[in-house]
Amino acid sequence: MTTTPGDPLRIAYSPCPNDTFVFDALAHGRVPGAPALEVTFADIDLTNGMAERGELDVLKVSYAVLPYVLDRYALLPCGGALGRGCGPLVLAREAGVDLAGATVAVPSERSTAYLLFRLWAADTLPDGFGKIVVLPFHEIMPAVRDGRVDAGLVIHEARFTYRDYGLHKLADMGEHWESTTGLPIPLGAIIARRSLGTERLVGIADAIRASVRAAWDDPEASRPYVRAHAQEMDPSVADQHIGLYVNEFTADLGTDGYAAVRGLLTRAAAEGLLPPLGPNALDFP
Repeated sequence: MTTTPGDPLRIAYSPCPNDTFVFDALAHGRVPGAPALEVTFADIDLTNGMAERGELDVLKVSYAVLPYVLDRYALLPCGGALGRGCGPLVLAREAGVDLAGATVAVPSERSTAYLLFRLWAADTLPDGFGKIVVLPFHEIMPAVRDGRVDAGLVIHEARFTYRDYGLHKLADMGEHWESTTGLPIPLGAIIARRSLGTERLVGIADAIRASVRAAWDDPEASRPYVRAHAQEMDPSVADQHIGLYVNEFTADLGTDGYAAVRGLLTRAAAEGLLPPLGPNALDFP
C-alpha cells in the first residue's frame, strides 16, 4: 500500500511515556501544517519486525535493526532515544552472580540493548555467558526474581523499579558504553520510508521536532496521552522515564548522536553481530 501526500502517515511507536510524550502534539493535530497520523502502538520487537517487512511509513525501531532496513527506510535526525545514564541493566537475585554458564533473559535479540550487552560481555566476561532466552521486557524481572532465569537484561522504567523486585544490579551497559566511547547511548531510532521522497521526509522530521518542542513547552498537555498508554505505571515513574529518554538528542541527533549510532553499528559489525553499514547509509536527505 502506497501512501499519497493527502493520506495520513501510517506510524508505529511504543506506548512508553517517552514516545507518547514526543508524539502527543503531532498525533492530536497540534502541529500546524503537519500530516495526520494513523497510529499503531507496538513494543519495539514488533516494530522492528514491521520495519524488516517494509510495513508502515514511519516507525520507532531499535538502532540494532538499521542495517537490515536502511535500503527502504531513512534514519530521521530526531524523535528517537539516545542519552547518557540511561542504558540497559543486567540484574540478578544476588549481587556478584557469575554469568559464565548462566541463562540470561533479554527483551529481543534484535534490540540495541542486546547489542550493548554483547559488546559489554565481549569486553568484560572472559568466560562468556550461557544461554540467552527472549522474554517480553515486562516479564524479565519477575523471571529473575522467581529463579526461572539467572539474570536479566532490562530496559525502560526497570531502571527505577528493579529494587522493588528485590533484585541487584550486576552491570550497567550504558556506563560501559559511555566509559569506553565517551558517546551517548543510542537506543531507539525513528525511520521513514525513502519512497516518500525528500520533501516529505524533511517535512516529517520538522513536524516531529515541532511536536517535541510543543511537549517541552507545555508538558501538562501530553499527560492524558501518556497516562492513557502507561496505565499501570506510577506517574512519578513515567515522569522519570520521560526525563531520561527525551533530551537534546530527541530534538536533533547532532554530531555526537550520529557518532554514537555509527560507533555502535560499526563495533557490532566488527564483532560479527550485524552486517556492515554502507558509507552513506545514515545520511538524511
